[in-house]
Amino acid sequence: MSTDTRPVPELAPEAVEQWRTEGAELVDLLARARRGVGGIAAFRLGPEPTVLVTDPAAVQHVLGRHPDRYVKRSHRARMLVGDGVLSATGDAWKRQRRLLQSQFTGTGMRRYEQRIAAAARRTAERWAGYRRSGETFDVGEEMRRFALDTVWRALTGLPLDDRTDRELRAVERVVAAMPKLPTDAADARDAVAEDLALVDAVAHAAIDAAREAGPTEEPGVLRVLLEAGDQIPAYTDRLIRDELVTLLVAGHETTATTLTWLFLLLDEHPEARTADPQALVSETLRLYPSAWLLPRHATQDDVIEGHHIAAGTDVLVCPYLIHRDPALWPDPERFDPARFAPGAERPGHLGAYLPFGLGARACLGTQFALRETTALLELLLPMGELAYVSKPKGAAYSITVRPDGPSPAVLR
Repeated sequence: MSTDTRPVPELAPEAVEQWRTEGAELVDLLARARRGVGGIAAFRLGPEPTVLVTDPAAVQHVLGRHPDRYVKRSHRARMLVGDGVLSATGDAWKRQRRLLQSQFTGTGMRRYEQRIAAAARRTAERWAGYRRSGETFDVGEEMRRFALDTVWRALTGLPLDDRTDRELRAVERVVAAMPKLPTDAADARDAVAEDLALVDAVAHAAIDAAREAGPTEEPGVLRVLLEAGDQIPAYTDRLIRDELVTLLVAGHETTATTLTWLFLLLDEHPEARTADPQALVSETLRLYPSAWLLPRHATQDDVIEGHHIAAGTDVLVCPYLIHRDPALWPDPERFDPARFAPGAERPGHLGAYLPFGLGARACLGTQFALRETTALLELLLPMGELAYVSKPKGAAYSITVRPDGPSPAVLR
């Protein structure tokens, strides 16, 4: 270690032990580490320290400047998404990312505008029916259905049918179960084997149907993957299945969660209903980022902001805590879409706001997600206010930060 570097300061062992005794969420331990130690903090859950990074400059160093030094290891969702772009590494990841990138920027995004609009209209029609009938409906379920319909149209070119919707609930069940699954990979898969089989069946049926239908004038992402399979040996049916499921998981879970939180926040802050939909989404993502925790693994010795990071160290970047740092965001717990109004002052550092990640491995579907959320809000917000019958009491921390219960409401 160079003489001009210093070890990362550690959270006191008794603070970690107190956290264990309380049985609290991981985010509570991370918050203790940041408060007690600072923006680059270590804590020990085993013999080796884990390093938490919430300092914006350090975040930029890890995610933006040196993604080759801080890499993803086996993703906890691997049992579900396989070798899809979310969990792939090295040259395989570069190849997969390059193929999919073109689908979610520029011309690729324009191709999906009509599909997004159609899914939004379908949801708005359901809400108009709820308003006429006075029926109670679950807002989270509605957002899940919309987001899944949108991504299914983007993938296959087809609207989501009731049977596929029922079968793809298996995705949500697997995601919800992940934090409590056994640590052994085989045991974890066995615990959700039935749901994984359902997901496989839906994915392979979609692949077979797309292959039988052949090329279309406006192909979906699945057709692009099949064409890659005709030219690139790595794109086997298994990898195509993995990419399809990866996009289903990443493309609907995060969007549905963001929209559910947004409507819950509007119930607490009705004055914000007049804000621009984009500002509403951006502020919701500040409080509940799509990627709330970004694990990385140091492949070599490094120095971050004067602190020595040993090769082999697990590094956690936590957008959830960064976005709630009062040094970056005044009154950070307050929901205030005006932070994202034109001309508003916000932290200038890239590492201060990263709801979809940062750098080479930032979310592929950022533009898609922002477009579908604003398209839906433009139709739903003018329809009236929600009156909640009951609301979730808190948050559940899994792949995303989800409301921890149902959200039944009536549209007034």
